[in-house]
Amino acid sequence: MKILVMGSGGVGGYFGAKLARAREAVTFMARGAHLEAIRTHGLRIKSTVEGEFAVRSPATDDPGTAGVADLVLFCVKSFDTEAAAQAIRAAVGPDTAVLSLQNGVDNEEKIGAIVGPGHVLSGAAYVFATIESPGVVAHSLGGRIVFGELDGSDTPRSRRILHVLQGAGIDAECSPRIRQVLWEKYLFISAQSGLTALTRCPIGVIRSTPETRRLFRLILEELAALAKAAGIELPPETVDEIVAASDRLAPTVTSSLCHDLLHGRRLELEALQGHAVRLGERLGIPTPALFSVYAALRPFRDGAPT
Repeated sequence: MKILVMGSGGVGGYFGAKLARAREAVTFMARGAHLEAIRTHGLRIKSTVEGEFAVRSPATDDPGTAGVADLVLFCVKSFDTEAAAQAIRAAVGPDTAVLSLQNGVDNEEKIGAIVGPGHVLSGAAYVFATIESPGVVAHSLGGRIVFGELDGSDTPRSRRILHVLQGAGIDAECSPRIRQVLWEKYLFISAQSGLTALTRCPIGVIRSTPETRRLFRLILEELAALAKAAGIELPPETVDEIVAASDRLAPTVTSSLCHDLLHGRRLELEALQGHAVRLGERLGIPTPALFSVYAALRPFRDGAPT
């Protein structure tokens, strides 16, 4: 399968490298020193779970030069969604599938408005991986993808994508309830990312401190109420299950939002906590806990304040 990885950071680099190692025709979209390192030395994955390996595949900063793709793994940060969707238009042919593996719950609509909604599939990536240095992605947790058609249908293209992902050794599942899956992940990452970034502490500290543990649950409850008001049917035990899942995480786990904050980078704040606050305002659902986290992190949204 001809695959364009749009955004070759932690998520795109990790999954794209596994696909390239399985001899799929992968082209990486990257920028700057990361791009030059991939072109010169290949992309290296340093995984505490799977060991270390490297792949040599084409890399570019212009998706238009990669030709029409069968599949675009759309892995850019949420604040780059519209610009990246415009950039891949030349790579999207009549049968191209665009699979979003991003944080947030509204990226698919933004992508579809630019490339055409019939191309877009939704996905949730359960992985923690970051760029350690140019051309090197460090992977420390997870490696699973759940994806599906936005209408929940079973299609030949979703079955083909599933076959390719699983053939590359990726733990992948095609779900008929992908919108619910996306919201379940949204609950988890909004609470975890918000509190790890706000406190600059890992999940072990948050769950062992009564006040932050309570705030974690309050955020989940606000988000569950938002989902219900938005017409997303989550199981009644969702909040309890997410709390239990957070208790099983290694105590050192943080989040990409915390990682970006500590490194002075732009934050996905608007796609996570900001989107929830605005949705609550539109739907008449109070979100005081979410607003407090959002307001406290807002000065850092575009990088370290000056």
